[in-house]
Amino acid sequence: MSIEAGERGDVVHWARRGFVGGLVAGVIFAMFEMIAAAVLMGPSAFFMPLRMIGAIGLGPAALEPTYPLLPAAAAGMAIHMMNSAVYGAAFGAVVAFLPAAARQRSVLLVAATLFGVLLWVVNFFVIAPIAGWRWFPDGTDHLVQFVAHAFFYGTLLGAYVGRRASNAGAPLHERIAVSRLR
Repeated sequence: MSIEAGERGDVVHWARRGFVGGLVAGVIFAMFEMIAAAVLMGPSAFFMPLRMIGAIGLGPAALEPTYPLLPAAAAGMAIHMMNSAVYGAAFGAVVAFLPAAARQRSVLLVAATLFGVLLWVVNFFVIAPIAGWRWFPDGTDHLVQFVAHAFFYGTLLGAYVGRRASNAGAPLHERIAVSRLR
């Protein structure tokens, strides 16, 4: 599972694609989370997902309704989008080493969906308790989080990366040959 010296640029290429896909999926994921919170807990909970993420950087006080919404939401969105982009770039970089996934959109979608589930499990049930962020595993609906991470992040990330892939998953010599035909 190595990459040829001439194909090292593929890792950067795929990581960039994943970075942008992570941003796109991250925005849609945040919208889903906010709408789900409002539907399940009432309109006043609309910004709670951003408060929860913002509390990572600002501390648990950001969860309180008395804490100013603007800094809590801004911190939440900044942290969320940074994580979405970095996780997307990591997924893209891994795809560079998996040519079969890169060539088949269905495989890429399944891999990205599983990646989203893995992010949820690791972030909520490993990192959050260690870091003292108990509000994630204890204060969220697990079904909503599964759906959000699997489909509104993972699947969307895979769809973006796969849609932008064209023949990018092909070996370098095949891509050069195809580009000469165009």
